[in-house]
Amino acid sequence: MSTTHDPINFLWFIPTSGDGAYLGSNELNRAPEFGYLTQIAQAADRLGYSGVLLPTGVSCEESFVTAAALATKTEKLQFLVAIRPGTASPAYYARLATTLDRISNGRLLLNIVVGGSPGELAGDGITLAHDERYAHADEFFTVFEELLEKGVANYDGQYIKATNARLGFPSVQTPRPPLYFGGSSDAGIDFSVGRVDKYLTWGEPPAQVAEKVQKVRAAAAGKGREVSFGIRLHFIVRETDEEAWAAADRLISKLDDDTIREAQERFVNESDSVGQKRMAALHGGRRDNLEVSPNLWAGVGLVRAGAGTALVGSPKTVAARLREYQDVGIDTVIGSGYPHLEEAYRVAELLFPELGITREEQRHGFQSDFGKRQVFGGGSHGGNLKVVSAS
Repeated sequence: MSTTHDPINFLWFIPTSGDGAYLGSNELNRAPEFGYLTQIAQAADRLGYSGVLLPTGVSCEESFVTAAALATKTEKLQFLVAIRPGTASPAYYARLATTLDRISNGRLLLNIVVGGSPGELAGDGITLAHDERYAHADEFFTVFEELLEKGVANYDGQYIKATNARLGFPSVQTPRPPLYFGGSSDAGIDFSVGRVDKYLTWGEPPAQVAEKVQKVRAAAAGKGREVSFGIRLHFIVRETDEEAWAAADRLISKLDDDTIREAQERFVNESDSVGQKRMAALHGGRRDNLEVSPNLWAGVGLVRAGAGTALVGSPKTVAARLREYQDVGIDTVIGSGYPHLEEAYRVAELLFPELGITREEQRHGFQSDFGKRQVFGGGSHGGNLKVVSAS
């Protein structure tokens, strides 16, 4: 087991379906209007996050369009944007991807989302069964990758036909932007290890994540490939463990049992995702035993589809839990918190120092008064900083 840890690669989340201070409540909600999403992206860019994930689905603002707009408002931030095979042709997605990679000057990451809601997929014209969707995705990305690597592709498959498909301009990143993927089914794993660069898991307990990493790593080796690993987690970090747990309780303090029941029934009836079933099994729809592993809290998953767990605690506590995931092979975190703007600051200011991640603000700080140590003085007209004796 590893005893030293490099700083983990840390991404944040852009809430393109909306944000709020309480789960399961209409109080203190925020619409996903572009000005607010820009605030989050610019904060993440300045605070030291390497990138942001933009979700996809009928309830979200379109991820390619939103990422293109946010790319013009940021400098270093990478954008993890979803490709959903079947919603458009491989050639069209190739044009979208290469254009966004050029607009952002090589800051595009691509997230393969095959989909876990048959009803939503049917609305997009996709009626394939669960495992068959991965066979379709394999043909789709055969054409997509060939276009990005060579600029031309021909393919005559069971699902995908491409006759002299062409791409006019290459991506900045060669041979293509990195491919990410998350999926827990055997079909999903078999598909992913043949072509993706990073395999993502939702925030299961470390022992379960270790089993999944070993399974994926062995499957990739069977195809002569190696993949790296990331994890999707929410974060509730405060100065003390007690404050963090109080914040977790507050997050679901306005959530009633009827709302939980309705959400859980929807997950069961509308999803064929294996990963979603694994998330739901952690809490069973019950709110009386939500700490499913030390400091791993499943309260988010009571009403949120997909990633449903949060690491809760002080900076030292949460950093220790993250190192347990690093020990089993995780090198990347995609984090979030409610509301996302404020929690982006809390995670960066409290947790990043424990993880060895240097924030942009730390590099510059307040303007020095000729080398003397300074402290914040309240921001009055006399100056925000009070000069104290150097120690």
